[in-house]
Amino acid sequence: MKIRKIDLNNKKDVKKFIMFPFKLYKNCNQWVPPLISSEIKKLNPQTHPYYLHSTADFYLLEDQRGKSIGRIALLDNKRYNQYRNENSGLFGFFDVVEDRSAANILFETAEEWGHKHGFDRLVGPKGLITTELGGVLVEGFEHRAALNINYNYAYYPEYLEKAGFVKERDSLSGYIHAGGAKLPERVRRIAERVMEKRGYYIKEFKTKDDMRAMVDEAQHVLHESFQDGEGYVEMIDEEFALVAEDLISIADPSLIKVVMKENKIIGYLFAYHDVSAGLQRAKGRLYPFGWIHILIDQKRTKWVNVNGLGVLPEYQGMGGNAIMYEAMAQTIQSKFNFEHVETIFIGEENYRSFSDNLTLGVEWYKRHRLYHKDI
Repeated sequence: MKIRKIDLNNKKDVKKFIMFPFKLYKNCNQWVPPLISSEIKKLNPQTHPYYLHSTADFYLLEDQRGKSIGRIALLDNKRYNQYRNENSGLFGFFDVVEDRSAANILFETAEEWGHKHGFDRLVGPKGLITTELGGVLVEGFEHRAALNINYNYAYYPEYLEKAGFVKERDSLSGYIHAGGAKLPERVRRIAERVMEKRGYYIKEFKTKDDMRAMVDEAQHVLHESFQDGEGYVEMIDEEFALVAEDLISIADPSLIKVVMKENKIIGYLFAYHDVSAGLQRAKGRLYPFGWIHILIDQKRTKWVNVNGLGVLPEYQGMGGNAIMYEAMAQTIQSKFNFEHVETIFIGEENYRSFSDNLTLGVEWYKRHRLYHKDI
């Protein structure tokens, strides 16, 4: 086995790095491929906003015949360390065949890289941007991955833990059966009372341009809502613009709920069609026919993903979340034919969201774990 840092100016190297998981999970019904075009952009320092402030090295592990058997990215994320007052090297894009010795080579490379850069610990797996949900799946392997959520084989956490990595934090995803379901009456009453007494209201969106007009204010609400949260790192404007446009491109405007007080956004909740089955059929390619599979699945899918609830700190615990849940439930039940709802990546330390989800009847059924190791 041989490990080497790939040349990001070499298209063959980049393609080999990007395509490795497509081969690794070829026969896995639960894995959902990312868009190849989006993955390639992440490895382009000339265009991706992450490289405006930080650097990354990408490694491939190959067997004697030159066949890929593992990969890892090592991230010197300067904003992460500055914002969180840490001295951590991050790792991501971690994939490996079922061979512990192969995994150990990747981990040893990461430690050597970390020592060389003067870090005192490694944290991961993480993406380039805060909103790229990382972690390793440790529970729920039998379920298909939701849109843009990591999936991995069951041996991943074992390999990490045997190499000395320990839990940093967990994030959970939950399931609700949407067919005919209604919010608990208590939540509905709270929503009605708060709207009447506090003057809150839901802003409706009709077009994607309507959504784009709110991006700047939404960025402020996101930062204020999560600035003290575990793992949060404020995005630069270019990163937020990229994330916002990615969301807008897949979102139905009616599934974006923003709660207002007078003319001010005080909170948001968004959901989107889960087109993971369409992505599986598209095999990561939009062209020439991949977009058709995704478009068809958007019309047929029975699944909706709820991912992202934020409320300004001064309005938390004042009923704004209940208003958004009520508005979202009405839209899901009246406009769409969804049967299944997945609430995605709730940090275990986020007691408000945990409490809300339990009230709504969520069944936790997937768990992702972020790891760290002192080096």
